[in-house]
Formats: sequence, structure tokens, C-alpha cells
Amino acid sequence: MKELTRHVVFLLTFLIGSSSGIELNSGYCLGTQCFSVSGDPSDFTTARDQCRDRGGHLMTVRSSVSQDVLNILLGNITGRFWIGLHLPAGCPDPAADLRGFQWVTKDSESDFLHWAPSFDSSCTAHACVSVSEEDDFKWTQEPCAEHAAGYLCEYSFSNPCRGLAAAEGEYVLYTTPMRFMGEDLLSLPLGSTAVLMPAETNYVCFNEAWIQAPWSCEIHEGGCEHKCTVNANHESTCYCPPGQTVNPANNVTCEVMVDDPCLSLRCAHACINNGGTYECTCEQGYKLAQDGRSCVDLNDCRDERQCPGEHFVCVNYIGGFQCVCMDGYAPIGDQCVDVDECASAPCEHQCDNTHGSYACSCYDGYKSDPKSMHKCKLHCGVEECPAECDPNDKFQCYCPEGYISEERGEHTVCIDMDECENSYCDQACRNTFGSYVCSCYPGYTLVEEFTCVKQEDGNDGGSGEGTTPSIPTAPPVPPPDPTRQPSAVTVGGLVAIIVCTVFFIVFVVFLAHHTLSGKGKLESSGGKAAEEEAHGLHAVASDA
Repeated sequence: MKELTRHVVFLLTFLIGSSSGIELNSGYCLGTQCFSVSGDPSDFTTARDQCRDRGGHLMTVRSSVSQDVLNILLGNITGRFWIGLHLPAGCPDPAADLRGFQWVTKDSESDFLHWAPSFDSSCTAHACVSVSEEDDFKWTQEPCAEHAAGYLCEYSFSNPCRGLAAAEGEYVLYTTPMRFMGEDLLSLPLGSTAVLMPAETNYVCFNEAWIQAPWSCEIHEGGCEHKCTVNANHESTCYCPPGQTVNPANNVTCEVMVDDPCLSLRCAHACINNGGTYECTCEQGYKLAQDGRSCVDLNDCRDERQCPGEHFVCVNYIGGFQCVCMDGYAPIGDQCVDVDECASAPCEHQCDNTHGSYACSCYDGYKSDPKSMHKCKLHCGVEECPAECDPNDKFQCYCPEGYISEERGEHTVCIDMDECENSYCDQACRNTFGSYVCSCYPGYTLVEEFTCVKQEDGNDGGSGEGTTPSIPTAPPVPPPDPTRQPSAVTVGGLVAIIVCTVFFIVFVVFLAHHTLSGKGKLESSGGKAAEEEAHGLHAVASDA
């Protein structure tokens, strides 16, 4: 019973909440269907979405009975209103019953046709259909983007309640979860309420039967005029504001009291008459404190039945509780549905959606990065493996940490580097693929993964091997994005070095040759001048 009640609560909350801001003029119910008309000007797509969001769809006029309902709803209303008939694609088909059109329920079944004489079968014809009282409710083609005066919605349900029997001088006013009211409704859906006038006795439709108020406080305050609470016998009961009391004729409405026996009790929330004795009570979600008048929060979530749906969790708050979906799930209708986290691409490589979560994995040649499980890093796991090269530049190659690159012809490979040759460990060292492990001699303890400290207790037992040190064993090489120079000299680099060296040698030879040539000419000029000077002196001596 409690679980069924919660379904009623959800149905009312969903239908009432989703229709906020939309004027629903009137409606009609029969059998297991209700039809309503909305006076909210909308285009066809908006009208279709509004009906769907409230749990129904645009009205399908498949029979003469549906046409009669349409006449009842729009008999005194002017303007055009959308129905659920449209052309999904292509051109109209004049030979077909629905002429190529289709109901919003994605079918073409119909025992009733009411096309306007002005039907346009061209491929440029308007694709949506509206009706109006001015055209005798003929199916008239309209542009889907045009704003009609409103639209008609259709709802289906099960386990309906028949109309309440009213005695002579009485009448019943019904209100449906679709937010329209009426007096002549033949069939009512789950959660509908009825007020029997003039006694003002309230009823709610529940499991094909009418339950008299006060019912569960979770549904429309139990049908109470003011507020509903649960008494000491765990029964729903109505209470009224100070100075008023519950009408004993219907147990839901409030009437003025001449003498209020509740004033002296100074109740924090409310006062009720319990078998002739007045006592304090608390609103839903609270319980009476030990002083008999104060109210404290009641942890509703202690009752495991509060949120019976799968993947729901109960969240308590002051004065109430809320049913929410577990992490990794989202509310769709009255269910919690698994969210596909992979749709937002949280993983660098591969993503596998799971119930309530997801898991990242890496391509071959990579492994999950321990520092960030969403990312992947290069991994070899053996002594030698092919390098990861940029497809646009074969000279840009990358190796996992702990490996160095080596060019072999047209290919580049990654070779495990023996970090133990670099004496990273304080004492003993064991090389592993891509890393190394330090250990200590007997009588020493490994500290901070690579340092050995002598044991003060004189224990001769060795400390054994430590874990892989966190210090870098070689300059870390990043993944391809962003790119960087490879760790070894490339062929292009080697050619550049050779060319530069040759130019340098040629330049030095040329400079040396130029210097020596200049010096030789200088010495030759000096010798000739000395010879001419000696010859002159000899001539002077001869004249003397």
C-alpha cells in the first residue's frame, strides 16, 4: 500500500510540476483516456514537446468518438489548435488514407478521416495539421512554425476510478493530475481528487477506488483544508490554524471556534482533538519532543520504504526528505537510469561505461598513469620495443620512461636503460624494465626508496628490496602532444654537424694560406730594397 501511495505522489508531482506556466482550459476523460486543451499559443514542435513533458502526446483523432470529444473541448473556443498529425518527410500521398501523414505516435492507423477540401498534395505543402470550430474541425494543413492559438493533448492510464455517486442536491467537482477540472467526467486517472458538495467531503482516486480524506499526508496534504499530520496512532489527521477547528462533518475543512482549548497548550506546530482530548502534534517530517509541545526533526530515511525504486537513495532534511538517484544515475520519469559518462569523453584513450560509473583503459603500448587514471603513458614491459613516432615526422620518436631511443635503418627502437650504472641506489641495485629497485645489505634499512641507514638495534637481517624509487631514472619524455626533440642524435642532425665542420676547416685553411702569402711578399720586397741600397753605396765609392 505504501509503495502504491508513493507512485501516486510521484505522478502528481510530475504532472503538476511539468505543467507550470501553461494554462489548461478544460479537459474530458472517458475509459482509460483523458483529453485536455491548452490555450498557450505555440508552434507545432513546442506543442508536441509540452504534451510529451506532461506524460501525454498531441491528440490523435482516430475515431468518431475522439471527434466528439474534440467538439466538446473546442465547441465554444475560437482559433486554430494543433492536433497530433503531421507529415514526417517527403511529399503527401493522396492515395493513402492519411495521405502520407502520420500521427505523433509514429503510426498511420485511423478509423476516421476529416480532411479539409483544400488539401494540398504538392511537395511544398504545409506539413502540420490544426483544427478550428470555424472550419467544422476539418483537418487543415498549416506551417509547422506558425503559432496556433493552442493545442490538444491526449493521456492514457490504467486502473481508473468511475465517477462518484451523488445524491439529490449534491454534485461532485473533479480535479485531475493534468490540472483541469470538471463535473461530468466519466472516468478519472490515478491521483485525481473529488470534492462532494455542499458537504465539502474530499476523496482521492487510488487503485480504482475513492478514498475519503484525510488520506496519506504525502498526497495533497491528505485532502485537508489547512494541513495534515500523523497522530500517535499513525493515522493521518487534519488540523487548522489557531482559533479554528476541524469540521467534524467532513474532517478536512476548518471552522471558527468560540473557545479555543489549544491556546493554553502553546503548541509549536499544531493542536488536534484526539478522542475529546486536545494535544500538540507536529507537521509532517517532525516528531513531538519530550516537553509535549516542541517539535524536532524526524529522520524519515530510517524507513527503508521511503525510496523504494531501484538506484534511489533517501536524503533527509529538516522537516522532510528527498529521493535522489545514486551517483552515476539520473532521473528519467520515475526511474533512475544509468548515465553514460563515456559520452563526455573523460578518458584519454578508451572508455567503458559501467552501472553507475565508468572505467578507462589504454591502447596497446600504453598503460594507465598512476598519477591520473584518466590518462595513459607509454609502456614497454620488455627489454626492447618499437618507438612511438610522429606519423608526420619520422624523426620525432618517443620512448617510455627508463628507455632510450636508437635508430636502426628506417626504424627507431626503445632500449631499456640500466639505471643501476648511474649509482642511484645507496647500496644494492636491481635493474627492471623501465625502472630499477634499490635494496640494502644486512644490518641496513631502506629509507626513501634509495637510501640505506644502519640499524641501531644490531639486527643483521637485511631490509630486502624497496619499491621503485620515485626519483626520475632518466629525463622524462612526454607523450606526442606537445612534441619535443628525440633523446638521440638524428640523421639530419649528424649531417648538419658534418657540413658545419667541413666549412670550418675550409675557412681555417683559407685564412692560414692568406696569412702566409702576405708574409712572403713582404720579405721579397725588403730584400730587393736592400740590394738597391748596397748598389748605390758602391757607386758613390767608385766616384770618390
